[in-house]
Amino acid sequence: MKNIFYAVAVMLAFTSCQEQAKIGFVDNGTVINDYQEKKDVEAKYQAKEEAFRKKADSVGQDFQLEVQETQLTAQKSSQAKAQELMGGLQQKQQLLQQKMQMEQQQLQQEFQAEIDSVISKVKKHVKEYGKSNGYTYILGTSDAAATVMYGADDNDLTKTILDALNKEYKK
Repeated sequence: MKNIFYAVAVMLAFTSCQEQAKIGFVDNGTVINDYQEKKDVEAKYQAKEEAFRKKADSVGQDFQLEVQETQLTAQKSSQAKAQELMGGLQQKQQLLQQKMQMEQQQLQQEFQAEIDSVISKVKKHVKEYGKSNGYTYILGTSDAAATVMYGADDNDLTKTILDALNKEYKK
């Protein structure tokens, strides 16, 4: 019995001597949304989206003019010729819609790829920061998924990480 007591005491002594885990946390939403590179990517794609909308509007207006001209021609033509003209317009409309959808999807995919790259950079930076500053864990939290319900302010690395990322991006 004495041996068990001594063994437990020795184990407690060893475990109490172990170093405390260093834990910090980051507000993911703040870091990502306030990161200048993400803001620049969004601004770039907003400009591309606006250019796409203008192009789509222009193509739509040109097509409407063509529809009006074809309708006038169809009224002066035989019924068979009118049906042929209108059928051609329908095919052209479908092709234009498909082309616009493909361009929009490509734009969305490019945007998503760049945003994913930005998020990857943030994750890599947090990992490197944690390793170089002796953190055992750096937890992530956000309003949408509050994994950290409470954290002492001195463990909140959000501003430190964000400032470092923005400084690195400016270079």
